[in-house]
Amino acid sequence: MEYHPLTKAIRIQTERTNEMEHSTPMFLTSSFQFENAEDMRAAFADETDDNIYSRFSNPTVQEFTDKMCALEGTEAGYATSSGMSAVFASFMALLKSGDHLLACNSIFGSTHTIITKYLPKYGIEYSYVPADKPEEWEAAIRPNTKMLYIETPTNPGLDIIDMEAAGKLTKKHNIIFNVDNCFATPVNQRPIEFGADLIVHSATKWIDGQGRVLGGVVVGKKELIKDIYLFCRSSGPALSPFNAWVLSKSLETLDVRMERHAGNALSIATKLQSHPKLNWVKYPFLPTHPSFEIAKKQMKNGGGLFCFELKGGLESGRTFLNSLQLMSLTANLGDTRSIASHPASTTHAKLTEDERQAVGITPGLIRISVGLEYADDILNDILQALEKC
Repeated sequence: MEYHPLTKAIRIQTERTNEMEHSTPMFLTSSFQFENAEDMRAAFADETDDNIYSRFSNPTVQEFTDKMCALEGTEAGYATSSGMSAVFASFMALLKSGDHLLACNSIFGSTHTIITKYLPKYGIEYSYVPADKPEEWEAAIRPNTKMLYIETPTNPGLDIIDMEAAGKLTKKHNIIFNVDNCFATPVNQRPIEFGADLIVHSATKWIDGQGRVLGGVVVGKKELIKDIYLFCRSSGPALSPFNAWVLSKSLETLDVRMERHAGNALSIATKLQSHPKLNWVKYPFLPTHPSFEIAKKQMKNGGGLFCFELKGGLESGRTFLNSLQLMSLTANLGDTRSIASHPASTTHAKLTEDERQAVGITPGLIRISVGLEYADDILNDILQALEKC
């Protein structure tokens, strides 16, 4: 019987041991034994899938990876120690000196640093294209363009990229299509259905959902994942079995959690739209979002994040954050607890002012990661802080 991906995310488990446990155990071991020398030789020769060393593979980590593949609808995957190690591995395993990377200009600050500071050291060229103008992307493709990398929704401006159009473009030019699906999660959108070859996640965010552990994962086409696995096997960004166990259990509740996060976010964003202290409010499932129709086409709901711009700019941003009583100020998102952040001074501080302006990160931009608290309590905390701005 073929089960729904959500059922697979709950029921996929490491093979039961002789203890007949119901909840999957943790395999907290650095290495694995062999019955004899021949078995060990065959494992090291890649003639079997036997576990050798937890930097290479581990049953608990594999369980998490298998669940992510089931949710995303992909052939294979590899889990890493953090979201950024997943992003870096997806670049370094598949790009070489002389290649060209095309990326949307609205991306996470650390990803921007990797692309602009470190890839050029290895002879890898890059170009940015406007996230909201995919019609301009084809002109930026060069003969040596190897990969298109996008986030959708983008961080932190929540731009929505038409993945169907991007998928058709990459297939036309035989380019690897790499999608960061962290903000939406695989229960909200499946990039593979729009032509993606690779999907990366920071599992630290919504997948964990409680701000407990770090983790990342890359899933996608088997032949691409093999190269990523070989790169990571040697370079070492392995996900710890403990973190994998936490993340695997978290996937069992991801769908119901995201429904609540998204419901709270839509309700609060809707009620803030006409607030006199705000220039605008942006959420993918608000009809006022510039890409509302695209969001509805490729997303199940609008996700758990929204952002707004304070009319008072930088000083109002500081006042707003300092006036919050319920919400957390922390360098994370995707938690059960609501979080407010000021991207211009934190996650995207290393961008130049021109770079921030180009992707809509204004001095007064506030990003809200909506938690699972009672929606009116979150809204009232925002309202009382706005009164002081």
